[in-house]
Amino acid sequence: MLALEFPGSRQLVDALDDAVRHDCADELTACLRNALCRLIRDPAVKLPACCYERASDHYARRELYRSDEHGYTVIAMTWGPGQGTPIHDHCGMWCVEGVWHGELEITPYELTGEEDGRYRFEPRGTMHVGPGSAGSLIPPHEYHTIRNPSADAIAVTLHVYRGPMTQCAVFQPVREHWYSRDQRQLSLDATH
Repeated sequence: MLALEFPGSRQLVDALDDAVRHDCADELTACLRNALCRLIRDPAVKLPACCYERASDHYARRELYRSDEHGYTVIAMTWGPGQGTPIHDHCGMWCVEGVWHGELEITPYELTGEEDGRYRFEPRGTMHVGPGSAGSLIPPHEYHTIRNPSADAIAVTLHVYRGPMTQCAVFQPVREHWYSRDQRQLSLDATH
């Protein structure tokens, strides 16, 4: 179900529907990454204007599409200057993320230990990515942070999740490399 009609929306949905027909998560996410890279570079596909409107106190999440047939959802996220996430997971769901506009800093983390309700994470390098790039997260390799490093420009990303992404675990630092875990309910911002 399209939450918003926009130029190229049918093309986007058809490409994503085709990509999710694979049974294997590795093949499926590889097809989705390739499809997103093509769609981002296609001038006929233009995200709605609301996707370029930032929220002042958080990164904005707007649902563009939910597949009744295949179950996946498409969320556009708008990152204001300096906005980002703590270390978080995707509650065991695969995800493919593509940069539509601007630049982001993404750091994957590996869970290397758990002790007394605390979690030890090690960063695995930081990537600076721009328009047309896409990556995937397949559990158990789903821990990461995302941040817009710009001091004055927004960034826009498109996220395709296996299902509705309504919550996730977030991890807050308690000492070097050790984090506490909280559950966060995720909301959607208005599309108009």
